[in-house]
Formats: sequence, structure tokens, C-alpha cells
Amino acid sequence: MTLSRLDRAIAAIDAANAADPKGEALAYGERMSAELARLFPDASEVLQIAARGQHVERWLLPRSAYPEGKAGYLDWRREQARRHAERVGQIMAEAGYPPEDAARVGVLLRKEGLKRDPEVQALEDVICFTFLRWYFAPFAEGRAAEDLLTIVTKTARKMSAEGRARALAEFALPEPFAAAFRPG
Repeated sequence: MTLSRLDRAIAAIDAANAADPKGEALAYGERMSAELARLFPDASEVLQIAARGQHVERWLLPRSAYPEGKAGYLDWRREQARRHAERVGQIMAEAGYPPEDAARVGVLLRKEGLKRDPEVQALEDVICFTFLRWYFAPFAEGRAAEDLLTIVTKTARKMSAEGRARALAEFALPEPFAAAFRPG
């Protein structure tokens, strides 16, 4: 049986992520795909690939390679997005996608047009849902309530109005966290 180019791209992303020494990247990609399928069942192939490859080979550039603090963190995130876009673009080319599709995945992974581009926003909503469903509870352990509220507020701010409403309906968020997802 011949695999479709989408199946080849997803398999290549999974193979790359399977090399994660901590064993977390493959599960993250699978969780992103599951959230995308649930939230946006008609997602384009490009969006499906972007979701699966959003953290491809993330461990290759550790956060510790950048200075502490907000500026260092933001520089690290920008470089990660650039690297992810480049790597997923290579994978797409090898799977038979045209350059314009790889370029479009780059736009999504670099989050260019957040709040203006529906696919970029869909990817951001999926990222936020994946964080809330799978990573928020362990992330919250040992953190101060005010720090968590800041993080939850920033997460909600990045989401679409529809995504925030759906998060309120799906997650049992206690106050004041739930307030961050309400309109107004």
C-alpha cells in the first residue's frame, strides 16, 4: 500500500520526534493532532502537518542555550518557530508537497497573522487546548496562584472568542481562572 503524502509527512515528523531523549515530543505531536481533529475536523492538510510538527525536534535547541529572563525566552521561542518551520518544510518537500505549501506551514508555525489568519488562529487554539488538557496541571504544581493566573490570562488572550467559550465549556476552571476566558 502506498502512503499518501500527508501520511508520509506525519510519519516523518513522528520519526524525528521519536528521537527525543525525554520521550515527550512524539506524545505532544499526537496530542496536537487529536485536539486538531476534535476542534477542527475539516482542517487542511497544511494545518494538520503544522499541528503535528509544531514542536518537531524541540529538544535540539534547549531553553538553557539562551539567557534567562523574558527577552531570552522570547528569542528562544522565535528561533524555535523558525527552526520548526524550516524542518517541517524539509519534511514536506521530501513527502512531495510543493514549496508554497511548505511556506504556508512556516507562516502557521511562526504564528504570523495571529488573530487575523483563521488557520494561524486555529493552530493557536489547538496549542492552548493541548496545554490546558495535558500540561497545565503538572505545570501548575509548585507555582504561585498569581503566577498561574498571569499564565492562564495570557493563554486565554491568545485564543479566539470561540476557543475561549469552548474552553469554558470543556474545562472545570475555578475562579479566577475561568474569568480570563469570559468575554469582556
